[in-house]
Amino acid sequence: MPACRGGRRYASLAEDLATHGYVVVGFDAPYRSTLVVFPDGRVVARTPQNNADLVSGVQQKQLATRLVQAWSADLSFAVDRLQQLNTSDPSGRFTSRLDLARVGVFGHSPGGATALQFCHDDTRCRAGVDIDGAPLGSALKDGVKQPFLFLISDHSREPKYETAPVESNVRSIYNQMSDDQRLWIVLRGAGHFGFMDLTPLPLHIAHLLNVVPMTGKRQIEITRDCLRTFFDVYLKGAPASGLRGLSRYPEVEYSH
Repeated sequence: MPACRGGRRYASLAEDLATHGYVVVGFDAPYRSTLVVFPDGRVVARTPQNNADLVSGVQQKQLATRLVQAWSADLSFAVDRLQQLNTSDPSGRFTSRLDLARVGVFGHSPGGATALQFCHDDTRCRAGVDIDGAPLGSALKDGVKQPFLFLISDHSREPKYETAPVESNVRSIYNQMSDDQRLWIVLRGAGHFGFMDLTPLPLHIAHLLNVVPMTGKRQIEITRDCLRTFFDVYLKGAPASGLRGLSRYPEVEYSH
């Protein structure tokens, strides 16, 4: 049962998992989303004080780390709530319908860092996927014990001084994991924003967002397959050989 941070922007990924038998839960990210309205009517707006995009260096890293920790706690709360619904849903819709022994999580960019942090913080996470997100916080220091996939876009056209520290951080976590619980895939030609439901885009906008040369449709297609295959292996017990079968896509490059 995968959970996704920022679910409305990733409907293409969520819908594919749902059509293959998964219950997918998405939630907005308070402090990053422009506006989040809670069921009790409280409103949380994005403010400059909580906008990591407005600062840089150590200050940006510290703020981003605090936000990721808060969102990890939100994910834990969401699983708590799902457990309550599974035990006794007032509507009866979800009672005894959720398999909370097989919880997976995925997210993109800061959501990817959140997925990693959640797996670090909450043992109920059985598998996770970081889609092009820079690791942060205690998860970066300690790593994770669950099976984990790092799905990374093509950063070869970007300045090395920007990409090298993130790659080094991913490597430090990856190297702590056993071979049978880790996977690192780079999608050659993929852009950071191509994982989102932003396509099809006018070509000049696609260039600005670093979506090309891979088309958005192609990137979503491969990402769907990577997510589904990974969760099938680690949440449903499918043969692990399916992970290597992703090499049928020429854009898929395995890192070691």
